[in-house]
This record gives sequence, structure tokens and C-alpha cells, in this order.
Amino acid sequence: MRVVLASHNPDKLREFEQILQLDDLELVSQSSLGLVEPVEETGKTYRENALIKAQAAYDRFGLPVLADDSGLSVDLLDGYPGIYSARFAGVETSYPDKMMRLWELLKPYPQNEWTGAFICAICFIDQHGEPHFYEGKQLGLILPEARGNNGFGYDPIFLGQGSELTNAELDPAEKHAHSHRGKALNAFRKDWLSEKFAL
Repeated sequence: MRVVLASHNPDKLREFEQILQLDDLELVSQSSLGLVEPVEETGKTYRENALIKAQAAYDRFGLPVLADDSGLSVDLLDGYPGIYSARFAGVETSYPDKMMRLWELLKPYPQNEWTGAFICAICFIDQHGEPHFYEGKQLGLILPEARGNNGFGYDPIFLGQGSELTNAELDPAEKHAHSHRGKALNAFRKDWLSEKFAL
């Protein structure tokens, strides 16, 4: 079955494919199908934004769609940047610059209190237009320096709970076993393999 990924991010497409590994699911980016204009994310939660992105792609193509909304929620900042993680410090701002801004906000606090969580909400709209939701969370600590070259986004400064390596230092398989997106997508994968979405 052909499924549209409601994202323009090639790193996200690669990560979805690495996690899902489903022979009967062909994942194609919405960009490759011609939907290149950004979708306004007006939701107040990860779940709402995931649905907004999925619905826009479904309305455009009439194909099943996977969308996610993910972010880094920092405890000391009352969950900020959260749903604004990708837009934090400016949409066009690089992630190294976003990290610098985050460190500035956390600088007044002891580093052992820089706790937070990666959160992911997945929305799958099936061939009948029905939405299904999956969520995942990874607790951890924000580090004062970037480490590792794998992953993307805030991965280089996030140390998952119980790990000595940042998400960007882990090999992909190990990261996906513990990450927020891995947990959410593996729950979707389980439903797919159970033929919940069979024609």
C-alpha cells in the first residue's frame, strides 16, 4: 500500500523507513507528490498538529497518510519549546543555533535539573479517511554540549534516561528502540502487521 508521509524532512523520511521496515508499505514524501507549501500548524498539542498535517495531505491526494508532530519539552521551561521545537528561535534557524538559544534559557539553572522529554504523536489516516493516533515519549537530560553525528534535530544534546550516549551517538537501531518516534511508530507497525488496515 502506498502511504504519504506528511513531511518535507528527508531525515524524517529515512527514520520512518528505518523503523517501520514494512515490505507492503511504500512510504512517499508529500514533496515528491507535489505538496511543497507548508501547512500551518495551529494545534495546541502534538496530536492536534499531527492530525492537521495528515488531513492536509489526505485531502490533497486521497491516499493513506502518516504524519507526526514531535518536539523537546523541557521541564524547567514548563514544557517549552514543545510543539514549537522546529520553529523555536525562528523557522529558518539552524538546529545548532536553536540549541544555543535553549542553553541560554537554561543557563541560570543547575545542569542536573535540565530534564525533559522527547514527545511524538503519530497520526495515520487510513484508506477510508479515518484517523488513528499513536504516541511515544523518551525521558532524559539536556546536555550543555552537543555530542554525536547521527540523528537530527536536538538529538546531539539529549541523553536518554539510562543511557551514557546521546541520541546522536547511538546507532540507529538502538536509538529507535528507545526514542519517542520509535515507540510511536512501533505501535503503529504492530497494528499494520495485525492487518488492522487491510483493504
